[in-house]
Parts: sequence; structure tokens; C-alpha cells
Amino acid sequence: MTATVSNFYYGAVTLVAAYLMACLGAGLGLRCTTRSLRRPQRRAGWLALGAVSLGCGIWTMHFIAMIGFSVQGALVEYDTTKTLLSLVVAIAVVAVGVFLVGYRGRSPLNLATAGTVTGLGVAAMHFLGMAAIHTSGTIDYDVPTVVLSVVIAVAAATAALWAAVSIHTLWASLGASLVMGVAVTGMHYTGMAAVSVHLAGATESVQSSTDLLSFLLVMLAGPLTVLLVAAVVVMFDPDMMLNDDWDRVAPASHGTGTAHPVPQQPRSARSHSSR
Repeated sequence: MTATVSNFYYGAVTLVAAYLMACLGAGLGLRCTTRSLRRPQRRAGWLALGAVSLGCGIWTMHFIAMIGFSVQGALVEYDTTKTLLSLVVAIAVVAVGVFLVGYRGRSPLNLATAGTVTGLGVAAMHFLGMAAIHTSGTIDYDVPTVVLSVVIAVAAATAALWAAVSIHTLWASLGASLVMGVAVTGMHYTGMAAVSVHLAGATESVQSSTDLLSFLLVMLAGPLTVLLVAAVVVMFDPDMMLNDDWDRVAPASHGTGTAHPVPQQPRSARSHSSR
């Protein structure tokens, strides 16, 4: 018996919250990558923070959206190990892409490689998270729809990585994060459109929404905390409010180990002071 599946058990609230988390992760990832380009001596640290932020944002988007997933007539439970493993996968594959473009640049070949690896990894995270679902039946997928969701994931990842090394101003980063949020959330719901559940037999079981919600909120607590900490770090970084003119000047100070370029005295002043 094919069960009725819904992705909006709580209405549009999970869709909106998932989208906002995707935008937050994307925005933090973009700003951290910008910092890494501005400060080569701290590049690895900023890229790592950007990868963790983007990975946590994508994973959090997925499982906030999954709060709204329900199967009529069946319980939905999650395997804790697979759920946490999907978080590790999300961060790891995003880190591969971010470090590739952070250190090797935005050449078409490098972007294509990094975007493909990251997109396939994001898709793997999605379906690993789906594999963590336990229900009284079997979950099947429509293959063409799955392929479409993977293509969207690769395209979204490539666009995100391009934006990370190409967009440096604050407002442009905010706009890019809104677009990337649409792409990442769209990939998730496209993948969920491929899902059908076939129950083993007629059952009167009902979804224990309170237990499921409690489990997912516990799982989300860690990544949400990471995103909050990353947001504080980015917001209070001295470079946060610098303008485009500074972006052109700042690289000259990288070799000095200081955050600000040191004004140079006029030649005549230096000659007088040396006497």
C-alpha cells in the first residue's frame, strides 16, 4: 500500500526556516572566504570556518525541512549514527570544495572539479540523511527526479564556490546568499519529491510528532550553535565594515602581519627625521 507523504506537516514554517538556515550558512561561508582572500596568513582558518558554516547551514536546512516530513499511517524515526554521519559528510565535502577554490583559484576547470565534488557530496548527505529514516515500510525513489536533484546540487555548489571567490562586498554577498538559499532548498525539496513510501500492510499507527520533533531539535542544537558562533566571529571581525577601496589596499598589508596598512611618511619628512 502506497502511503500519503507530506513535506509540510507544520505548514510553510519549516520551508521558511529551512530557507533562512540555508541563506545563513551561505552568507557566512561567503564572508569567511572573503576574509581568507584578504588575509593570506590566516587563510586556512577562515576557509575552515567557512566550510563548517556552509556545511552546517546545508545540513541544518535539510533537517529543519525534515521536521515537516510525515508518512500517513506510519511512524517516522531516525537512526542517530547515520544522522550524525550525514553532518560529517556535509562539512567534509564542502571543505574540499572551499579549500580547492581558496588555494587554487577560480579557473573553470578548478571550479568544475570543486563544484562537482561538493555537489555530489551534498547529494550524498541528503540521501544518507534519508537512509537514517526508519518507518514501517520501504522508501522508494523516482530515478529521474533524483538525477535532477543531484544536477541542482552540483550547479548550486559550483555557483556557491564561484561566488565565494568572486564576490567581496557585503551587500553583494547578502544578495548571493539569498539566491544560493533558493538553490540549496530547491535541491532538497526536489529530492523529496522523488520519495514514495510503500507500507508493509494496513496499520493504525500515527506519527508521534512530539518525539520526532524533540529528536530533531536535539540533533540541530550543535550545528545551530556553531552557526551562531561563526556569525559572531564574522560580525566582530575588524574587516566587516571595510569598503571596496579597502579591498584593493588591504592585500599590501598581508605581508606585514597587520590588519591595517601603515601610512608612509613623505620622503622629505623621512629625510629630516633621519638627521
